[in-house]
Amino acid sequence: MIPQYLVDFDLQEIPRVQTDCIVIGSGIAGLFTAIQASKDRRVVMITKKSVMESNTRYAQGGIAAVIAEDDSPAYHRQDTLMAGAGLCSSAAVDVLVNEGPEGVHELIRLGTLFDKEDGVLALTQEGAHSHRRILHANGDATGYEIVRALAEQVAEHENIEVWDDHYVIDLITENGECVGVLLQRSGGGRLFLQGDATILCSGGAGQLYRYTTNPEVATGDGVAIAYRAGAQIRDMEFIQFHPTALSYPGAPRFLISEALRGEGAVLRNIKGERFMDRYHELLELAPRDIVARAIVSEMELTKSTFVYLDITHESSDLVKHRFPTIYETCMGYGLDITTDWIPVAPAAHYMMGGIKTDLYGESSLSRLFACGEVSSTGLHGANRLASNSLSEAVVFGRRIIERIRELAPLGREVLSVSSRLGRLESPTQAIVERRLKLQKVMVRYAGLRRNQEMLLKGLEELKRQLPIFGSMLSKREEYEFANMLTCSLLVTESALAREESRGAHYREDYPQRDDAQWQKHLLQIRELGIVEELSDDV
Repeated sequence: MIPQYLVDFDLQEIPRVQTDCIVIGSGIAGLFTAIQASKDRRVVMITKKSVMESNTRYAQGGIAAVIAEDDSPAYHRQDTLMAGAGLCSSAAVDVLVNEGPEGVHELIRLGTLFDKEDGVLALTQEGAHSHRRILHANGDATGYEIVRALAEQVAEHENIEVWDDHYVIDLITENGECVGVLLQRSGGGRLFLQGDATILCSGGAGQLYRYTTNPEVATGDGVAIAYRAGAQIRDMEFIQFHPTALSYPGAPRFLISEALRGEGAVLRNIKGERFMDRYHELLELAPRDIVARAIVSEMELTKSTFVYLDITHESSDLVKHRFPTIYETCMGYGLDITTDWIPVAPAAHYMMGGIKTDLYGESSLSRLFACGEVSSTGLHGANRLASNSLSEAVVFGRRIIERIRELAPLGREVLSVSSRLGRLESPTQAIVERRLKLQKVMVRYAGLRRNQEMLLKGLEELKRQLPIFGSMLSKREEYEFANMLTCSLLVTESALAREESRGAHYREDYPQRDDAQWQKHLLQIRELGIVEELSDDV
């Protein structure tokens, strides 16, 4: 079994700091939640790199909310439930579609400058949305603009301390509740940060895969440390692969936003043939999992490593105005998207599962909350609807602070926690080699397409790395690898258990969706293994 703590320690021998609220992560979830909490709480925000480095920063498409007069929460609800393929929490969806607009207006009040047309908020449409309800900023730099505005607010707030370059090794629990975190400081040395409430806003786990749109920091830390602490983890088999990431020699897997297809871009195989009509009636605007698998099928049929995305039929001015970041990035690699087709292929993008929470963001572990991609509120089901993720962070971030205001202070000093497994030896194999091997295993055996043989092989390969938990770990990259291994095992084990295809989880040996047997969630609990939970989306 994976141990509760990654390192040996005794809290009596470690410096400690106390605060009211601990926020881990600096994407939209962390920044927004810290701002809300700081109105009447002292907040310490921890980020393992810097405030501006998060998945949110790279979010292009936008944030989904009902703003237009011809739209309604009922339409947004229907679209979300359809994308979620029978596993959404109806209550969580209702919360999002009804509270999302106010969340957007709060972002505006906090300084976010969304694009406007003729003085009103500009709205676009993305895949599987029935209406134009996606707000964007600077064309295709929505996430960056939100982080910019919120980071400025955080920097000015006297109740928020930001600790850059600190790494959360583990959550500290006592008497069944989370009482704080064990940290590694930027210059080395450990610290116990005690808090009345701990909020994990640490983002996703795209780095489990060799090809991802996520930044280097997205290593699944939050899910792994919550799992070790005993919190319930849900729906980890559902990993969304974005259909269109740049696939070009020398270039990173840069996200080519779904909004291009929303504005009319079409997919072509390397023969130049448009192909989505063979896969789905919504063509390029089909749900992401369908588009991603269609692209893989075309790549196999044509023996290619990519397909093309073509927006050359649109005017050059429109493309440059609407997608300046994509335009400039591609130009940096010699691709002019106004005249050239863009080579694209799927890449790991978003984790639908995560730490199971209630409608106020509280996990199964008292005083531990989760917000944003690290959480499983039940909103996304088996496949997230485009641009619902930024909305979720804001809506549930507000609710988390409502709940925290009801918490009694800890009212005591934590004394008795220690971990003494007697770890002696450092890891022998270089962590960079282990990490690359893990990423290749996940792509090969637990990627877009899965079957029993592949998943069992993947599990076998991953379990060979389990001795890392008995080693003496001391560096950030070692902790990260341990977290990546934990998350990879969770993904692969749940993917093996779910014997059907649904949403982002596709089993070649069980290609059909099976509501009679599988309209349920899979919970993973460190001391119990996998536990089934019925879905309320019926």
